[in-house]
Amino acid sequence: MTLRETDSDMSTAIDILDVTRRRWGDGVSVALSNGSYRIETRTEDLRSVCQWIAEEKRYAFATLVVEEAPGLGFALTYVFYDATEPWIAVVVRPEGNIVPSLSDLELGPSFDWHEREAEDLFGLTFEGHPRLGEFVLHEDWPEGVNPMRRSFDASRRVAQRAPDAVWQPPTIVSAPGSFAMPIGPVFADFAESAHFVLETVGEDVIRTIPRFFYKYRGIEKIAEGQPVERVLLIAERFSGTAAFAHGLGFCEAVETICNADVPTRAKALRTIFSELERLRHHAATITGICTSTALAVAAAQAALIEEELLRLSCEIARHRYLFGAVLPGGLAIDLDDAQCARLSRSCGEIAVRLATLHRQLRYSSSFLDRLEEVGIVTSEAARCYGLVGPVARAADVSRDMRKLRPYAAYDAAEFVVAAEREGDGYARLRVFFREAEQAASIIRHMLDALPPGPVRSGPVEWRPGVALAAVEAPSGAAFHWVRLGSGGMVERYRVTPPAFANWHGFHLAAENFAFQDFPIILASFGLSNAECDR
Repeated sequence: MTLRETDSDMSTAIDILDVTRRRWGDGVSVALSNGSYRIETRTEDLRSVCQWIAEEKRYAFATLVVEEAPGLGFALTYVFYDATEPWIAVVVRPEGNIVPSLSDLELGPSFDWHEREAEDLFGLTFEGHPRLGEFVLHEDWPEGVNPMRRSFDASRRVAQRAPDAVWQPPTIVSAPGSFAMPIGPVFADFAESAHFVLETVGEDVIRTIPRFFYKYRGIEKIAEGQPVERVLLIAERFSGTAAFAHGLGFCEAVETICNADVPTRAKALRTIFSELERLRHHAATITGICTSTALAVAAAQAALIEEELLRLSCEIARHRYLFGAVLPGGLAIDLDDAQCARLSRSCGEIAVRLATLHRQLRYSSSFLDRLEEVGIVTSEAARCYGLVGPVARAADVSRDMRKLRPYAAYDAAEFVVAAEREGDGYARLRVFFREAEQAASIIRHMLDALPPGPVRSGPVEWRPGVALAAVEAPSGAAFHWVRLGSGGMVERYRVTPPAFANWHGFHLAAENFAFQDFPIILASFGLSNAECDR
């Protein structure tokens, strides 16, 4: 995704310049660079600048990027986006490691986990944050060790701290008769580790406290000093269920930095593979929802569709999860006419089966009783927490990067963003079904108009620079920030996956509902634990 300067951009720039000069004078500077607005501010003005962007201009918060330059200290970049306007990046360079917290603003929940993560990994202190410490780094990490600092040597083993024999999870509810029910961190099947403390004084869950990062892998640290080719392997492997989306996001950022052209055919095929991944992901999520409500036959039908899509992906792209398909400058594979016909025919058949399954579920009263008016996330809460993807769109926050910031060939794709108003489990299920059916339709239409030509522009000429790319992964917007040095070496890679935003808001749906609703609400979010534990 590359933003181009337009008359609208210049109008926005004039507005931003006017407001910043009137409110903050010389303490704030504004520059238009590569189609985004870069606002450099003093530490004492950070809160008011971000509050203006989030609350008055109604921008959404995308990500926080922390960089540490040798001898220069920290630079924090807060990235915001809007439906029609260019990105706004607010940069602050604090003296030392103390930064004012934004967690108490109207969109404070959007910043909460980002600040806690930066505190753990970089040793920053966000002044005024109500709860810092033990977030990404659990109690077995030594105090004072911050793995994203420049001084941290990732090649040396960190001595583990002895576990606290009397450690207990944090709790909030203190009413007489209250108790805490632990769920996890070990789950059956293939689910990665996650721990939830459900607090109650009866049958209804009053508070839900999540704990992730049991398998923190430090992929952003590993990426430092590695060539683009190696980091691409990391980008598409930290979350196998969204491998193509994350690989594409990384490549889009690299291509923006290097001003690399992507052939038209490659753009169309990138869109096709993205939708094939979305179709398979949503089939798996529907399977999980049916399983959670004990509908064995419906779950088996959805699981068969998922398995057929995995085999189809392997047949046309040489890997069930589309590993190795995308490269900077295009794709590593092409489709011949027979493969295109096979893919189009299969997607058409699967769309019919999904529509049939959807119709059957709509008339199953016992199924609907478990989803309707259960696990509600309000539209205002979804906006404040910065929720993304189907979870947000089911609560009438209809942001979709395929429409907001079209990439690949999405500017030529015809579809209406699927959105609902209720914000409950059934609304999320309907969004998953509609998006799956749309994915099959987009694939078929793209195949019908697939342009001829190469799928790769040739070797990319590496250039130093920085860029942010956004893609609509199956579970929501994913932001990939890349800084390249000379020779195509990655100096900083920051990825904010949709699971990081949506797991933070999961407690909104789980609270004030019965214990037995918890696994159903969990399944209706369709999120990856591994994607969070990056």
